[in-house]
Amino acid sequence: MLDRYFYGNVTRISPEAPVPVNCIDRKKDTLGGAANVAHNLARLGCQTYLAGAIGDDHHGRLLIRELKKQGINTKGIILGREKTTTKVRVLGGHQQMMRLDFEETDSIAENAEHELKTFIDKIIDSGVNAVIISDYGKGMCTEELCQYAIKKCEEKSMPILVDPKGNNWGKYRGASYITPNVKEAGEVLGRKLPNETDSLRDAAKEIYEKYAVDSVMITRSEKGISIFGDTEITIPTVAQEVFDVSGAGDTVISEFTAGIGADLSIPTSIEMANCAAGIEVSKLGTYAVDKEEVLAALKQWQSDI
Repeated sequence: MLDRYFYGNVTRISPEAPVPVNCIDRKKDTLGGAANVAHNLARLGCQTYLAGAIGDDHHGRLLIRELKKQGINTKGIILGREKTTTKVRVLGGHQQMMRLDFEETDSIAENAEHELKTFIDKIIDSGVNAVIISDYGKGMCTEELCQYAIKKCEEKSMPILVDPKGNNWGKYRGASYITPNVKEAGEVLGRKLPNETDSLRDAAKEIYEKYAVDSVMITRSEKGISIFGDTEITIPTVAQEVFDVSGAGDTVISEFTAGIGADLSIPTSIEMANCAAGIEVSKLGTYAVDKEEVLAALKQWQSDI
């Protein structure tokens, strides 16, 4: 997914219609969606492989070029879509005024699915430390493909983490971790969840029993992150001025995966994720946090508690 930003300033209302006129002065393209997850991992110094499908178009070529620039292996990216998913955000000053989505959400074709399975086999057999399924609901993460990756990881005793989308969580059955926010956890259970630990503990129990996942990690906005399963841990939020929450979930799953992939403890991995998310939301637009920023924030956070 490509994230494109147009930055400008609004100084008047259009004479053609009662809408603001935004005088654009710059444009920025960044890695979005699963590509943002990969970018975060690469910025931490992880050897990162990305699998997915894009269109044979200008935006797809921009995406591949930027991924390679960041040192991310792109051999698992196939030309299996009519167009590359692109989100265009228009900002006036620091205020987002509009978002335009260019996408297709039909499931990928069977031949594309087969190509991706072949790549998944190769990469998991090569000895990677962990796998992330970053589902953005664009038709890439079919039940067949998700279950194939999960079972392959299970054979290798390798952690596989899922950032879910939609209500069909059956396709994530057997994953090591699933990382919804409070709203997503409530939606899959068919009720609104209060952002309270007792309620979330009960919800997490329903989720890991129903979908046979090992642990449920729930991001709780200003209340931090809680993980439920064999262990229960809540890490309070890192106080930051919030400018933009887009990409925060990508940051959390990236940092946590990097931690457990490096055999760090679960509490330390969650602390890393929490500190990195605090940095990410303080930036305008999609932002990949680097290793030095995370280490500095983690050191500061640990000295404050």
